Amino acid sequence: MTFSSIFAQFVAVLGGIALQWRKLTGTEAAPAWGQSPAIPEAKPQGAIPTLKMPTARGWSEGQKPIVAPGLKVNAFATGLDHPRWIEVLPNGDVLIAEATQIAGPPRSVFHYAMQATMRRAAALGVSANRITLLRDKDGDGVAEVRGAFMENLSQPFGMALVGETFYVGNTDGVMAFPYVANADRITAPGKRLTNFKPSGHWTRSLLASPDGKKLYAGVGSLSNIAEMGMEVEEGRAAVYELDLAAGTHRIFGAGLRNPVGLAWEPNTKVLWTVVNERDGLGDETPPDYLTSVRDGGFYGWPYCYWGKTVDDRVPQDPAMVAKAIQPDYALGGHTASLGLCWMPAGTLPGFGDGMVIGQHGSWNRSKLSGYKLVFIPFENGKPSGPGRDILSGFLSPDEKESYGRPVGVVIGPDKKSLLMADDVGNVIWRVTGA
Repeated sequence: MTFSSIFAQFVAVLGGIALQWRKLTGTEAAPAWGQSPAIPEAKPQGAIPTLKMPTARGWSEGQKPIVAPGLKVNAFATGLDHPRWIEVLPNGDVLIAEATQIAGPPRSVFHYAMQATMRRAAALGVSANRITLLRDKDGDGVAEVRGAFMENLSQPFGMALVGETFYVGNTDGVMAFPYVANADRITAPGKRLTNFKPSGHWTRSLLASPDGKKLYAGVGSLSNIAEMGMEVEEGRAAVYELDLAAGTHRIFGAGLRNPVGLAWEPNTKVLWTVVNERDGLGDETPPDYLTSVRDGGFYGWPYCYWGKTVDDRVPQDPAMVAKAIQPDYALGGHTASLGLCWMPAGTLPGFGDGMVIGQHGSWNRSKLSGYKLVFIPFENGKPSGPGRDILSGFLSPDEKESYGRPVGVVIGPDKKSLLMADDVGNVIWRVTGA
């Protein structure tokens, strides 16, 4: 047993004591969900923040997630290496970005404890740095062709195909590669379009504009609340807009601690994202969220959250707080909402228009949250009701083990299914009507 494993067990024991104390001295908060969530008053956790994360186990033979009534689920592909994000090409090929967070030098005892905990949960390790191509040639909902589409990348995540150019969101910047229709592999050298600072929140999601003229990229913060200063956070915690013809880029929306999934609401043509909020203030404080992104908008990080609620742990800038925009829809505290796609009515039976969200799941609250694939209904360009589970059952009943963790989600090639990446089970799940 390694020192890291022993330390992770010690942290779990210490965290359990802290959890019991917090339960005895407080009440369990209701989930902070919806357009008008009840967000509990912040209770800074100080030097011993909550750490609770299930050990990664994976799925047993024949075991599957729990699926909503009227739907069914099957494994589209198995045996992948930490699959995170999915891109469906026009010819029906499915691309999977396989990458893992890489441990940097610990900045504190807590940071070391967090890394040890994440290793136990298979959330930290050696990155495959690969994009894998999957092809379902006979249309039976299972990919029988698999090959390395691209290799030796730098923690690839977001992908986008625009015309004859394939874009990859590496952790250190956006790259453009020539693409030939129906290609099994890209080996040509790429062109760098941006430089992003790596480490911290390392994922770089990508989304092309409907007209293909621009590309949007999500870039998360280095730290929790800019505790290492704002200089190292410059250019982070933002959604970027890249003008592909001009070769320029700019920050489109800022103050977004970790914006990951990006999607268009097709009727209003408004950009939406899901954001992972800050840690250390309580189980439901503040909630992660789904929000539209305004051009030039500022959403509060690190100074405040859910509009203008000030975080007293952060040196303040009243002018920035004054212009902070309140997000549209709360997704629960620390649910780690990552995946996002627009699902048109009729894709799955019983579901109308709305957004589908892959909730990776918490690691820093007393009762685990997330670990689901959820649907948020939309009307008139806005969320219109409570969320519904599409997939659940990713945790053991005692919350000590995880069978899987939802990440990226897309509409399947047949337009009548969802594909969802599971980076603990190393599976791509396919959801269809029963």
